[in-house]
Amino acid sequence: MLRVRFTAEDFARIRFAPRPAPLQELHAALTTAVVRRGGPPLFAPWRGRILRSLPATAGPLADLVPEGRPPSFLDVIGDTMADGFEQIRATSPGLVRSELERVYGAVPVPRWIRGLHAGDETAWHTLHRAQQAAFETVLAPVWSVVQDLHREEFTRYALTVAEHGVAATLTGLAPGSRLHEGVWEWPGAAPDRDVRLDGRGLVLLPTFHHPAGPLLQDTPGHPAVLTYPAGAGLPPAVGGPVVSTEALAALLGRTRLEVLGLLAEPHTTTALARALQVSNATASSHAAALRSAGMATTTRTGRSVTHRRTALGTLVAGARPP
Repeated sequence: MLRVRFTAEDFARIRFAPRPAPLQELHAALTTAVVRRGGPPLFAPWRGRILRSLPATAGPLADLVPEGRPPSFLDVIGDTMADGFEQIRATSPGLVRSELERVYGAVPVPRWIRGLHAGDETAWHTLHRAQQAAFETVLAPVWSVVQDLHREEFTRYALTVAEHGVAATLTGLAPGSRLHEGVWEWPGAAPDRDVRLDGRGLVLLPTFHHPAGPLLQDTPGHPAVLTYPAGAGLPPAVGGPVVSTEALAALLGRTRLEVLGLLAEPHTTTALARALQVSNATASSHAAALRSAGMATTTRTGRSVTHRRTALGTLVAGARPP
């Protein structure tokens, strides 16, 4: 169980990350793919594709989690990969050494990790190159989707806080959790942890690649960062063909799948109806269904309504074999 202990000052310092953090999302994805091999069945083909496609230059990242316990200095919130790495590189040498010693213990240490422990620049370059290679393989193809999903989650969080308050919002982020006497309890989170914020505050960061509970960064002197799973997760649609056209048609309906294809270009309701040979009301209904699933957007200009495919809709549409 994860227990996060708040003071009154901490409640005033809860904030939601305004943008996704590339390194945090990458670490969440790699944790799902390599370290914690759980998750829904649809994660299995995604995991296989990721493990087959990771280049050798990304291999050193596996050395940092010899027993599934990554060093805390890797968990940073930066708007870009470069910004994130700069924050990692700015970690005090003492914290780098103590975290590597904690992670490895009696486990044999690879040579480049010994270099990292000693502050060797070549070792830091090895880490930077590995992170960049992994990002280009795992996240770069879907980063626009992650950004779209983050904006939606940000908006949902803000509306929930405004309507129901912070306490209800926190427990809503973690089904099964509860907030009692200033302690947020998240059952089932592993390993068992008890974290005192002591006025540092908490940053909430959604992840779309880690379905199995929270990832908590607790660095002394900094706000704690809670990376929590948001929605059903992104991986099932990532990285090439996942399901057939027939399977997608069974899920969405053949007409809605056709609408999704048409919306590769903006269409008014009338243009959609004409292309589908249905009434305007029927075309509008199909567009509304895709919009509610996050696969389309609708904008109104005067009396004209225009529908467009979102990044998620493009990803789903592009997940079919040719």
